[in-house]
Amino acid sequence: MEFFRDTDIDFLGKKWYFLTVTMVLFVVGMVALAIHHGPDMGIDFTGGTQMDVKFSRSVPSEQIRSGLQKAHLGDFSLQPINGPGSNEVLISAPLTAASQADLNRNRDEIVSVLYQVSGGAAPQGKLDINAIGPETFTNWLLQKDPDGYMGLGAQAATQRYSAIADALIKQRRDVQYSGAFPSFDALATAPGDAQIAKLAAQDFFLGPFSVRSTQSIGPQVGSELRDQALRAVLYSLGAMLIYIAFRFELIYGIAAVVAVFHDVLITLGVFSLARLPIDLTVVAAFLTLVGYSMNDTIVVFDRVRENLPIMRRDKLSVVVNKSINQTLSRTVLTSGLTFLSVLSLLVLGGEALRGFSFAMTFGILVGTYSSIAVAAPMMVAYIESRNRRLPSAKSAKPVPAAARRG
Repeated sequence: MEFFRDTDIDFLGKKWYFLTVTMVLFVVGMVALAIHHGPDMGIDFTGGTQMDVKFSRSVPSEQIRSGLQKAHLGDFSLQPINGPGSNEVLISAPLTAASQADLNRNRDEIVSVLYQVSGGAAPQGKLDINAIGPETFTNWLLQKDPDGYMGLGAQAATQRYSAIADALIKQRRDVQYSGAFPSFDALATAPGDAQIAKLAAQDFFLGPFSVRSTQSIGPQVGSELRDQALRAVLYSLGAMLIYIAFRFELIYGIAAVVAVFHDVLITLGVFSLARLPIDLTVVAAFLTLVGYSMNDTIVVFDRVRENLPIMRRDKLSVVVNKSINQTLSRTVLTSGLTFLSVLSLLVLGGEALRGFSFAMTFGILVGTYSSIAVAAPMMVAYIESRNRRLPSAKSAKPVPAAARRG
């Protein structure tokens, strides 16, 4: 399947336009990084506590922010999920100490502040029904035995009450009510649940929020992860440079790696401009972007190598232009389908995939652009400059790997 047949677009003739676009994107990104003192690193790399909190009613973000500031939690961030007016927020608090006790204290302080700003302290001797798991609720059901299943034997009763707990906690609370019962009446929407709701109102209290997920990482672990992520990116680029230099010619490898650096740096700048944190999933997106952009560049370079023996009398720029046009349909099909996939993740994937999907969506665009507008023009400019300086030098055509070994 081809979208384009016999195209003859002068890509290299527009290299100065491409250079202008590249410089604008690069300068804007670097200015954003300088203003914000580098990219915003997530707690994966800085250490700290991150909590996804769902409130049963609307609580103003400024009220939460004010309470957290009074607790002296440092340079925390508060991010509403699913847009303004949502009852769900993501709270990230940095950590300067490395002990597990400090991590636990940080988390407990956040929970204490959230109780204060959304409904007061928890009653003594009662558990929050919006904070317990299905196992705790199963044990409570076995103790109260509202349906009389204990008469069937402990094993049968456990199975039946476990199914009820899963239906009420996993399905109704966590799915239907997004993690927080608005009232105890929400427990009694199915036949036979009225007695359970009545007893639960006596033994539990209805917390004003639920902690949907908690992530705590010590700063030492975060520092190690940051160093490992940086090494993973650099090692992958180095390995690709060696492979392309062997497969084609050193300048081809340098041009491809420069194009990938271009993609990563511009994407980093856009992340800083959008104030999006960088975590391990974003690093995974960058590594995917490196491979994807490099693959697009290799496809073009491989077609250049195939065309050089056929178009011996033509200038290198003409050969490269022809090769880009011949691979244009494949590039649009591959990049377009991938772009639609990651765009759907960005729109529908939720907060957990926000960083990854944003990096991939923007990265696919800039990676495809760099394969055409950065790597190929750079390679042509260097070889033509070298040939002008060294007219007696050998041909700039890449030598096939098989010929080298022969």
